[in-house]
Amino acid sequence: MPHARPSRSSEVRFRTRVRRFLDDALTEDLRAAGRATIGTHSEIGACRIWHQRLHRQGWIAPAWPQAHGGTGWNATERLIFDQECAANDAPVLFAGGLRNVGPLLIALGSEAQKSRYLSPILSGDEFWCQGYSEAGAGSDLAALRTRAHRDGDEYLVNGTKIWTTGANHAEKMFALVRTDASGKPQHGITFLLIDMRSPGITTRPVQTIHGEAEFNEVHFEDVRVPVEDRVGAEDDGWSVAKQLMLYARASNTTCALLRRTLRRVQEMLVTAMPEARHSARNRLTDVELRLAVIERLEYDAASGQQDAGDRSQNASMMKLRATELHQQMTELLLELAGPDACRQWRSRDELASPGGAYASAKYFATRAASIYSGTSEVHRNILARVLID
Repeated sequence: MPHARPSRSSEVRFRTRVRRFLDDALTEDLRAAGRATIGTHSEIGACRIWHQRLHRQGWIAPAWPQAHGGTGWNATERLIFDQECAANDAPVLFAGGLRNVGPLLIALGSEAQKSRYLSPILSGDEFWCQGYSEAGAGSDLAALRTRAHRDGDEYLVNGTKIWTTGANHAEKMFALVRTDASGKPQHGITFLLIDMRSPGITTRPVQTIHGEAEFNEVHFEDVRVPVEDRVGAEDDGWSVAKQLMLYARASNTTCALLRRTLRRVQEMLVTAMPEARHSARNRLTDVELRLAVIERLEYDAASGQQDAGDRSQNASMMKLRATELHQQMTELLLELAGPDACRQWRSRDELASPGGAYASAKYFATRAASIYSGTSEVHRNILARVLID
């Protein structure tokens, strides 16, 4: 049953409570890290500190069921919390465990897996990265070649993953591996939980055009993974992955992340040249209207006002709309920065203030959003099939 919307007075009380907590818990260095965020998460040290403070407060997993450590907040309260974190420059969490594999394990994991992994996800003791993409298997994920051979109670994993966000920071990885190559490409894929500290794993950061090494190449050489760390049946990892992608596509470009970028556009609007300011104001109205629509879609998804059969297409629609709007905002940043956007950033302090260094870094970082969690073309194909059917 969808949650009933709380009264206006209770919303005000909740927002006040959140603001008081943020005033106490957010130090200036954490706020600076939040402002300087250009990729999918803030500087990793700030991520860990902020994660731990939210965990001590009991607010680290608003979307999780209360029985597994969630807050019990309704959709409106979750939206308010995200809005206030964005407005107060809270660090953007490294959230692969919270947003993706945690909900997956709650839905599909064994009791032993829930007991072993959920608590460290909540506490921040174990960060998670996603091992999906490979050099020849990005948009065509079913073409992956990383192999896992069964050896008694373990799998031996060999191969390479690429574009793995945060693999150089993560303690754990959830990964897709090939366990059978005899049938259709989607068959024979298995979903494994891998300890990144295992012998045989080598991680190499990959610096991208926005100046950070957010992505990584991860090489596996005879890496042993216990069979008990398989989610779902052997060779049925494709169905497990589809379940996880519903969470990922709906959460990797949230309205809170969009609101952070919108604030930077509004800040730069004040100091921009008059001709750029006039043009941007007209486009900014369209951006704000589109953001309001996406916020409504996010609220409907969080409040359970979607049928199960609609979740896949709605996740694709959210991912597509949010990606394109985010990129539109970064184009406005460049326009407002003018020639100053040609300046590269040299320290993270430059990114914490509105200006050309931030504008260009954010623009380049957001180019990747058209690719991760499925390309925009893939999501258009998903939506087209729904219309045809």
